[in-house]
Amino acid sequence: MEKIKVAIVGYGHVGRGTLEAIHEEPDMELVGVVRRKNSAGGAQPHELSQTKIVTDIEELGKVDVAVLCGPTRTVKETATAILKLGINTVDSFDIHPEIPSLRRDLDAVAKSSKAVSIIAAGWDPGIDSVMRGWFMAMAPKGITHTNYGPGMSMGHTVAVKAIKGVKNALSITVPAGMGIHRRMVYVKLEAGAVFEDVEAAIKQDPYFIKDRTYVFPVEDIDSLMDMGHGVMMERNGVSGITHNQMLRFQLKVNNPALTSQVMVSSARATMKQKPGCYTMIEIPVIDYLYGEVDSFVTKLV
Repeated sequence: MEKIKVAIVGYGHVGRGTLEAIHEEPDMELVGVVRRKNSAGGAQPHELSQTKIVTDIEELGKVDVAVLCGPTRTVKETATAILKLGINTVDSFDIHPEIPSLRRDLDAVAKSSKAVSIIAAGWDPGIDSVMRGWFMAMAPKGITHTNYGPGMSMGHTVAVKAIKGVKNALSITVPAGMGIHRRMVYVKLEAGAVFEDVEAAIKQDPYFIKDRTYVFPVEDIDSLMDMGHGVMMERNGVSGITHNQMLRFQLKVNNPALTSQVMVSSARATMKQKPGCYTMIEIPVIDYLYGEVDSFVTKLV
């Protein structure tokens, strides 16, 4: 069996989780990690001691799939460049309203390069998106409420860290029920930064503008850090003409570990699609799994 050759692009919490997940997959081989120039040349984490580290993915030779583990706002540019090389990509892009436009843009690039891109492949968007679809299939009429947390939001945290004047940050999502959330943001400021300016910039960011957001200055972020997160989705709906169908799906997870595993499973799925860009709801669940179809029909059906 020829293994799927996978590269990791970006190496933070999600990159580390992706490294661990790839090593556990019997049909995958890690060919290297692509890091920024100012990261690749310095001291490397001990777990990368036997891994090829480069600043350009073309230095890795043959790559089947690149798993993009950098910030959401770098996904379009990074994926476009890699897809043009004929390499499949997977990402966990998480700005929900921008997913349709990203899909259209990357679809054109992927098709012209005969490559495959799976976008928004995490747990939300991603796994939760698939479950929302099943909720609608089971109860076509109704309302689904998605309640996140309490826990650390990686996308929101990265967005805060990018704001001028922020040295370190943590964004915690707190569910208020009925799909309404509060954002509790803790920031360690750069020397000379004005808290009121930072607070205003956070609240105006697209990640936060729709939610009630509270910002707190702190001296230490590490003492507050917990990678746990969760979600509870609930749908009250109608099957046929029968009302009061109550559906519930719940997760309590380590955020980066689950995101990483979903992206790695999606890397396998890229090898089974026609060229183009896909979200997770468009792909059969069997394509994410390692093994023969008949064995899963026996075990799961």
